[in-house]
Amino acid sequence: MPLGTLDRSAPSFFRQGPSPLSRLALYSALALFLMVADARFHVTEPLRKGVATVLYPLQWLMLQPVEFAGQGAGYFQSLQEAQAGTDAARRQMAQMAVRAGETDQLLRENAELRQLLALRERLQTPAQAAQVIYDTADPYTRRIMVDRGQLAGVEPGSPVMDASGVLGQVTRVYPMLSEVTLLIDRDQAIPVLNLRTGARSVAYGDPTMGHGGGMELRFTPGNADVQEGDLLTTSGVDGLYPPGLPVARVIRVERRADSTFARIYCAPLAQVYGARHVMVLQPLTGETAEGASLPPRPAPEPQAPKRGGRK
Repeated sequence: MPLGTLDRSAPSFFRQGPSPLSRLALYSALALFLMVADARFHVTEPLRKGVATVLYPLQWLMLQPVEFAGQGAGYFQSLQEAQAGTDAARRQMAQMAVRAGETDQLLRENAELRQLLALRERLQTPAQAAQVIYDTADPYTRRIMVDRGQLAGVEPGSPVMDASGVLGQVTRVYPMLSEVTLLIDRDQAIPVLNLRTGARSVAYGDPTMGHGGGMELRFTPGNADVQEGDLLTTSGVDGLYPPGLPVARVIRVERRADSTFARIYCAPLAQVYGARHVMVLQPLTGETAEGASLPPRPAPEPQAPKRGGRK
């Protein structure tokens, strides 16, 4: 065999090259350099954007079954909620229809009874809308400011209510603003009537009750017929609040053996925190919408002179 045809290169078994440790160090340095360069100069940002653009159709295609399943589940859930809401609305409409018929019947009976007894018609209290501007800065009181004042005809003592019930009472009037003391203020009290039993009482504000304050029926005997859930409305005996306005609901009754009176806690129905629009009513002591006013209070009877002692 000619010598020129012989392979003079070393066999692969004996091939020489860099050691594995050298390659590891080289590749590690290269990776570190690329990471630093990418973090500093965003070298691989165009490559990353290109790869993301190329892979986006594939990602979108792979996510379609997941989105379809989620949309389908949401559709069926919303359909069930809509059906449940429709059923609840129909039941509520049926109940309201029954109550409307009962209300009409009661109104007719009330009108007949008033005509029979020759009673005066119920007063129609005029009112005007107002907007809550801000809460007062005093941390020891619960008061708000509304944008109706003396120029709008607001009087001190005017009741204030929102869509849910009585909110408070006007305690100070300015030309353009009025200060309203909320029912949960410690210095506020309102005569109330228990619709279930017809018992009259007085509810006092208690700002320390619960998280946002509440009310308490004080000086109520321990054996009084008061239960949780009773609705309290204005009684109208004070000549200030119109009767029948919703005030609060009894949430807890505590009867103690060592006390004559029960501790009755109530939650106001009005939004004492967060109310934005309110109605300012005219006090019953003022003129009504028809121009009639409440009858004056009777004068006190003169006391008989005391007899002198024996001489």
